[in-house]
Amino acid sequence: MNLIITGYGRMGREVEKICLDRGHHILSRIDKGGFGDRRELSAELLSQADGVVEFALAEGFEENCRLYAESGVPVVVGTTGWYDRIDTIAAMMKEKGGSFLYGSNFSIGAHIFFTLTERAAELIARIPEYDIMVTEYHHRMKKDSPSGTAITTGERILRGCPRKTRMQFDKLDRQIEDEELHIASVRGGHIPGIHRVYLDSPADTIEVSHSARDRSGFALGAVMAVEWLQGKKGFFTVDDFIKDFFKL
Repeated sequence: MNLIITGYGRMGREVEKICLDRGHHILSRIDKGGFGDRRELSAELLSQADGVVEFALAEGFEENCRLYAESGVPVVVGTTGWYDRIDTIAAMMKEKGGSFLYGSNFSIGAHIFFTLTERAAELIARIPEYDIMVTEYHHRMKKDSPSGTAITTGERILRGCPRKTRMQFDKLDRQIEDEELHIASVRGGHIPGIHRVYLDSPADTIEVSHSARDRSGFALGAVMAVEWLQGKKGFFTVDDFIKDFFKL
């Protein structure tokens, strides 16, 4: 496939490596900061592409989406910070017949972790002796907490274990309520990302864990997603891709 990479930072470079390893050709690297070979997308460039993978800043995202929708080119988006406009983007894609897939985490391993976590939460749902909690660790340069992966992990736990009804991210100066799921964040060093779920009872502790070694797992998932998107039209999430890929 002839692919465009939008956003040529650390993730964009990882995506390029995976694309080349899988036999794809990089048509262009778009980066507003001047790190690629072009600063702006164009309809002419998109007409030559078989797909786009975007991991860019949210600035200018809506204009990019307009071009994606009008071109009909399959696009996979790991850009965040635009979810407050999700209804607008979805309507634009549906109106124009676009092909769009987005997500906050494209790591195949992370999605296996989510599935295991949800199943584990289902198994303890009727056993009140077991409580469940989450910790996540990331490098000191990460600008947000909790991570998107931690939030998704929490959502899966709430789905699997109905007695947990809300996530609690703050420092607690009180006893945690039975219905609360505590998610703790730690920042420091150079850790790409570690997420751990603990299922704890008076008798034992069960741990489900995912440790990212680098960004290559996220890049691989994004490239696999744009391969999956070929020939499809609509507005998809990474969960749609994962469910179909694993036949869940």
